[in-house]
Amino acid sequence: MMLNPSKRPTQKLRGVNLGGWLVLEKWMTPSLFEGLQATDETSYCVELGAAAERALKTHWQQFITRTDFAWLASIGINAVRIPVGHWIFGDDYPYHPAYGESQQPYVKGGIDILDQAIVWAEKYGLKVVLDLHAAPGCQNGFDNGGILNVCDWPTNPLYIDYSLAVLERLAQRYQHSSALHAIEVLNEPRWDIATDILKTYTQNAYHRIRKYCSADQVALVFHDGFRSFHEYQGFLMEPTLSNVVFDMHRYQCFTQEDLDLDIYGHVNKCVNDWKQEADDIITHFGHPSYIGEWSLGLDLKTETLWQHDVFDYQLETIDDFQRTLLYKSYAAAQLLTFEKYLGWFFWSYKTETASAWSFKDCVKNGWLPSSYCI
Repeated sequence: MMLNPSKRPTQKLRGVNLGGWLVLEKWMTPSLFEGLQATDETSYCVELGAAAERALKTHWQQFITRTDFAWLASIGINAVRIPVGHWIFGDDYPYHPAYGESQQPYVKGGIDILDQAIVWAEKYGLKVVLDLHAAPGCQNGFDNGGILNVCDWPTNPLYIDYSLAVLERLAQRYQHSSALHAIEVLNEPRWDIATDILKTYTQNAYHRIRKYCSADQVALVFHDGFRSFHEYQGFLMEPTLSNVVFDMHRYQCFTQEDLDLDIYGHVNKCVNDWKQEADDIITHFGHPSYIGEWSLGLDLKTETLWQHDVFDYQLETIDDFQRTLLYKSYAAAQLLTFEKYLGWFFWSYKTETASAWSFKDCVKNGWLPSSYCI
């Protein structure tokens, strides 16, 4: 089914994720975790106890600031996706065994930082996608879900109900903001959670959000849950339900198949496989789509695979020009395909050590364009 073009949202989003800010990921900010056994925000807060408050509040104030919003706007980036944890509103969340003896381990005050981010976005004309990145009990077993190696979210109705309550509170709090563009109901739910559970949750989320945010103002975004768009064919469709956006995350550094590719294979996958996927989704699916996460992250051996290829000269290691060429070609190949979608968001704006995952570093290194102005 080809969606009537008149029904599609029209504003193209070119954005970045503000990851590692209000939801910690150890690989993004290793300095925060130095000397600790903690692997995620839950264990970080449990291990540090009362000391977590000072450390996290300092991080919130310094990791991303008003000048970052100003710079993004100045180069033509027009949107930010802001991951938040279910604890964003304070300490009324349900208990999980990972908390141990602490009933409410998370540091309070993140909502004030989110309020400030919304103000900055309004000031600089950036659209905001609020993303429930970490749900109670964790929805995926990843550190970005709040608790590593745990996926209890779908097993407890209290966790699901609280997630819906958080979405409704976000909608109510920011309903009048000119910056609020969309609310994403759940980031990366695990592939083995039943699709029917995800559909029911998403449909309930739609109605909770629509209490405060009309369809002509705010989109509802749902992630594919690591499954084909075909599983959502006919789901949340016009004319009954409006302004629903499908979210996919595309990386080439996690499966063995991708790890074995050289740079030519990575580029080919972008402009052939991913381009064909985009054509299929745009032509046959009923919802517009975002690439909510992507990066220049590749396995380090990608450079070695190229180095060991056939050259007219001895290549013991690639030089800076070749490294720049490698990452620029991978970036351009992805953007050529992702520009077909309604929007894309690079993961992430900033990291401490992983340049290929840091938008700011990628622009500085010349791997990504320095201007996105129309």
